[in-house]
Amino acid sequence: MKSKTSILIAVAAISCAFLTACSKDDNNTTTPPETPVAKVQVSADATLGKVLTDSAGRTLYFYTKDAGDTSTCTGGCLAVWPVFYNANLSLTDTSLHTSDFATIVRRDGLKQTTYKGWPLYYYVKDTLPKLTLGEKIGNIWYVAKPDYSVMLVNAQLVGNDGVNYTSAYVAGDAVTQYITDAYGRTLYAFSPDKFNTNTFTKSDWSNNATWPVYESDAFKFAPSLLTKSDFDTIHIYGHVQLTYKGWPLYYFGADAMTRGKNKGVSVPGPGVWPITNSNSVVASQP
Repeated sequence: MKSKTSILIAVAAISCAFLTACSKDDNNTTTPPETPVAKVQVSADATLGKVLTDSAGRTLYFYTKDAGDTSTCTGGCLAVWPVFYNANLSLTDTSLHTSDFATIVRRDGLKQTTYKGWPLYYYVKDTLPKLTLGEKIGNIWYVAKPDYSVMLVNAQLVGNDGVNYTSAYVAGDAVTQYITDAYGRTLYAFSPDKFNTNTFTKSDWSNNATWPVYESDAFKFAPSLLTKSDFDTIHIYGHVQLTYKGWPLYYFGADAMTRGKNKGVSVPGPGVWPITNSNSVVASQP
């Protein structure tokens, strides 16, 4: 016959096991899942429209000298323009897409988050959320936006012939600023074109692979150095092409839609397919 002490110990053990199980069940059913924290979000600016910020509302920037696949802001530049990096990027804004973000390893070994190929930075004087004091500094720093129709790049022109060119399309080393699409891919004009008139593209689109038109249903935003009214759209054989100062805009097929490539400036000769920028003249009337 079992002693009273043995019975009490057995009952206590069963009760303890039951209570532990209940406690685990309660924890499993009542603990809510963690809510993701936005590391990049979209904020509204009265002048600049939609602007990318971090989760604290601090503005992020693009650097137009970052023409290629890495950052060119080094040394003392980083003291003024610190890099933005987050290893576990979370997005809650439906206008942002994970596929547009990536991570690069800079030449100094630091990691940096990119958006549409553009390395992201802070501006040291933006000491409060939503400040945009870095906009247009030196005409090379611009707020990061999710809805640019075009961007600007400052880079050496290197033709398809391998020759370095200046903005005058003569051989030489010089940094030229020019208009690209939102991903930093070079856009060109065709010198024989007239105001809002595409004279290159054939009706059957058989030559579009060589110089693809830059299709854009509607112009949204450009860096503040550029004037919005200088942009327009035209209809070309059922497609919509963006124009700048009346010049229809094209890609060059041999650039292979790659950031930093501007081979078209030498084809078939220097300046036949020029880049465009704020110094471009208005296209002549047809």
